[in-house]
Amino acid sequence: MNGAALTIQNEAVNVLIPEGAGPVVVVCEHACNAIPEDFAGLGVVESVRRSHVAWDPGALPVAQSLAAKLNAALIHGAASRLLFDCNRPSDALDAIPEKSEIYDIPGNQALSDAQRAERVTRFHDPFRDALVGLLDRHIPQVLITIHSFTPVYFDRMRDVEIGVLHDTDSRFADVMINKAKGHTQMDVRRNDPYGPEHGVTHTLKTHAIPRGILNVMLEIRNDLIPDPESQQAMAGMLALWMADTMADFGITSPQSETPCQD
Repeated sequence: MNGAALTIQNEAVNVLIPEGAGPVVVVCEHACNAIPEDFAGLGVVESVRRSHVAWDPGALPVAQSLAAKLNAALIHGAASRLLFDCNRPSDALDAIPEKSEIYDIPGNQALSDAQRAERVTRFHDPFRDALVGLLDRHIPQVLITIHSFTPVYFDRMRDVEIGVLHDTDSRFADVMINKAKGHTQMDVRRNDPYGPEHGVTHTLKTHAIPRGILNVMLEIRNDLIPDPESQQAMAGMLALWMADTMADFGITSPQSETPCQD
């Protein structure tokens, strides 16, 4: 990432803060599908590891480009969510799934308490601590989390293209949804394909809402962002939409002149 200070980089999390970072923090919990060698790939085949089961395909490039356009700090997961889903509490049973959609995850089955505790220590805690530290130092006005979702889930097609998700604080999401048609012709829906009842708003309700930070979680259907060109286009549209929304709250974000590269 050109012109940025790399403050943290380890097996669990990466944090990048650009020069003169603006009032936004971008979070991408499910950015990577990396599995350290000592986990023997969790016993899943490569096709599963490359699928949405192990990460959010396309989400990281969108998050990187969006952060660059907004000159925002970026924090993202560096390991597969199959090891530990960092958008879940440390004691959540589904944070280490024994089965994801139709796929068994052998390396997550019949874990002892000690093995689960190791996952928390290696993956959950470093991500949480890095995010808390970033928010303590940077004190942002807006927190945006970027995710992608599969167009077919349990053999059912999903028509929604962009989900605008929120928990109990809907301020930012409300304005975004009201402005959606001015920025995209895509099918934009509130709390779809997931919502708070699915446990997906953990980052928002744990780290943003208690601090009074405006927040939103964006779910992008992954067939819309399969390659660099579409990812850049999506980030460009989102950046304008974000800036328009922030303006309603009297917030401006300085734009970076250099593209974000990993």
